[in-house]
Amino acid sequence: MKKTLFLLLFVPVVSFGQIDDLLKKVEEKVNSTISGVLKPLPLSQQEIAAGLKEALNKGIDKQVVNLTKTDGFYKNELVKILLPEELQKVDKALRKIGMSKLADQGLLVMNRAAEDAVKTSTPIFVDAVKQMSFTDAKNILLGDERSATTYLQTSTTKPLYDKFNPVIKNSFTKVGADKIWANIIKRYNAIPLVEKVNPDLTDYTTNKALDGVFKMIAVEEKNIRTNFSSRTTDLLKKVFALQDKK
Repeated sequence: MKKTLFLLLFVPVVSFGQIDDLLKKVEEKVNSTISGVLKPLPLSQQEIAAGLKEALNKGIDKQVVNLTKTDGFYKNELVKILLPEELQKVDKALRKIGMSKLADQGLLVMNRAAEDAVKTSTPIFVDAVKQMSFTDAKNILLGDERSATTYLQTSTTKPLYDKFNPVIKNSFTKVGADKIWANIIKRYNAIPLVEKVNPDLTDYTTNKALDGVFKMIAVEEKNIRTNFSSRTTDLLKKVFALQDKK
């Protein structure tokens, strides 16, 4: 018994709190040196915003540019512009009286106008991305799979519409859509007992073209958020690694 007490006098006194601190430090050291790589420092708000802008620009470069090609809208089921409800009865009536070719042509020229307009208007979308504020960058990053696109859409739809609409109007003239649809509507309105129609196809096509552009940007945003191989730059990898941890 006396020997035991004597030995205990030489054992260092360590509190439970000190043991806990020591274990935490060891754990932190191990975690920080896994695979020989130190944990990255937190990104600044500017870097996060730059990463989001890069993601949106990538969406424009990869997805929106495809819309400008022949059949970019017409043969893309995600964005193909279909007839508004008011004109669906026109389409049906024309086909009943043997004018299917004219009805098909009417649908085609609407999509051609959208393809032509997006080709002219791509710089507008690029400028809109540049104007994105740093303020909500982190919230956007940690939001849902299309929160950056939604932010861009909410912020820019009105000014984009104002610029896009005359381009669509000019495109209708360029591809002959105005004359084709004037002929279609004239033929339809001449059918006995039908309710006359006079839709604003410029407004309708403008809105649908804008919807298509944002939809394709969202496709690329989702790709970057969920597919590691889509993060093709160091900035994209670092920024979107933060959302992986949420």
